[in-house]
Formats: sequence, structure tokens, C-alpha cells
Amino acid sequence: MIVNELPIIDFSDNPTGCCPKFHPEPWDEKIFRFRDMLFAQTQTRSFLHMPLNIGKVMTQSQKLIDAVDGFDPNCYLILSKDISNWKTYHYFKVVKDIPGMEMTRLSGTYMTKVFDASFKEFPKLIRNFESYVESNGATMKELLVFYTTCPKCAETYQHNYMVFFGRI
Repeated sequence: MIVNELPIIDFSDNPTGCCPKFHPEPWDEKIFRFRDMLFAQTQTRSFLHMPLNIGKVMTQSQKLIDAVDGFDPNCYLILSKDISNWKTYHYFKVVKDIPGMEMTRLSGTYMTKVFDASFKEFPKLIRNFESYVESNGATMKELLVFYTTCPKCAETYQHNYMVFFGRI
């Protein structure tokens, strides 16, 4: 297993001019290993897990990352982690420290599964993913989610892909 390698997302396959089309096959039911993978961290406010300021936070974060050429087009990943009913952390995979953002490194082995579903199905998806991890003889220690497109692009593409990353 190669450490810190993720599937490439083709940014030229982008009919909306916003989010590129997501192709789930390289991400579905895989195992990825991170060793000190560098991320810029931010957070959003939530109300019962529903984000309140996500658009503003994502836009501001991406501007800070772009300003110092911190984005790695060969290793695109934004992971989100609900830490309470009121707050979510977001981790942007970057290639260098980003001024104005908290930096963190993630390490671990992660099982993945791709879901194409509405956000209202989220509790059911979590149970499904937990069962998937357990059926593979593992125990999940942490759940992170890669929301592959914004809501407008998901509607345009008629897919709302989410990649669940379970640290095992």
C-alpha cells in the first residue's frame, strides 16, 4: 500500500466551471494510508449538524490556499468531521503551510466507501458504513467525509457523491 497517495481528480472534466465531475470508482471500498499528510484546517458553525456558514468559510479558505499556491491538483481532498451538533472541522489537503490557517497533519489507515445520496439520508449512511467497516473485520475510530461537489454541482450532475473515510 502506497502512503499519502490519493486518486487524481480531473479538473478539466468540469462542465459547471465550479466542481469537477467526480468519478467514484478509484475511491470506493479502498484503503488509504496517511503519514503526516499536511492539511489546512478550518471550521464552520452548525445547527444540529446543518452547516450555517460553509459557503463563506470554504471560499475564504480556498482564497488563502490559492494565494500561496498551496493547492495540490494531483491530490485534491477536503475532509469534514462533525465534532458536535454545533461545529464541523474541515481539512484541506495542501502542499505547504497556509498563512492565516491552522495547520495539522493526519496519519492513519482509512477504509472508504462512496455513497450517492441526499444529506437527509446521512444517519442511515453512517450505519451502513459502520456495518461495512465491521464486516471487513475492522473497528472505526473516527469518521471523516469528503463531500465531492457543492450542492449546485451535485444537482447539475444529478449525483451527490460522498466518500466516507473511516480511520481504523
